[in-house]
Amino acid sequence: MKKSHAGGRPPKFNEPSGPVTVTLPKRTLDQLRRIDEDRAKAIVKLVDAFVESGTRDGPKVEIIEMAPGTGIVLIPPNRSLRSLPWVRMIEVAPTRYLLAIVPDAPVEKIEVALLDLIDDARGTAPEDVPVLELLVEKLRELRRGKKISLAQILFVSV
Repeated sequence: MKKSHAGGRPPKFNEPSGPVTVTLPKRTLDQLRRIDEDRAKAIVKLVDAFVESGTRDGPKVEIIEMAPGTGIVLIPPNRSLRSLPWVRMIEVAPTRYLLAIVPDAPVEKIEVALLDLIDDARGTAPEDVPVLELLVEKLRELRRGKKISLAQILFVSV
């Protein structure tokens, strides 16, 4: 059953929505038009498809092999994790972040801090908890198996 509205333009979506103003490159506007003539609907379609494909199996903490026998940790976005001053999340693809730790941060300190962060996030950012729990589990498993070594990444000022 369609909802009635008090005159004017009919609603585009069957859920609460609001206006937003954004400036996009002409190239992007042309690409959006190929998805749907209505830019708002094109953006919604893209976001829904992208987010669903990225979370189909739930949050992921992945180990990606970057050299024979050596992997890196990739995680999805997590606002709570950004609060740790010695953790860096480096975006390597949309919604995928390389987990980097500042030099001299022991893995044990990371695990304890993550456990504290989980406790805090349960009240302030419950959506972050599943990824934090997976990360603690993965780091604990790697540490116990003596499969963790730290390396440095070269950062430059831009």
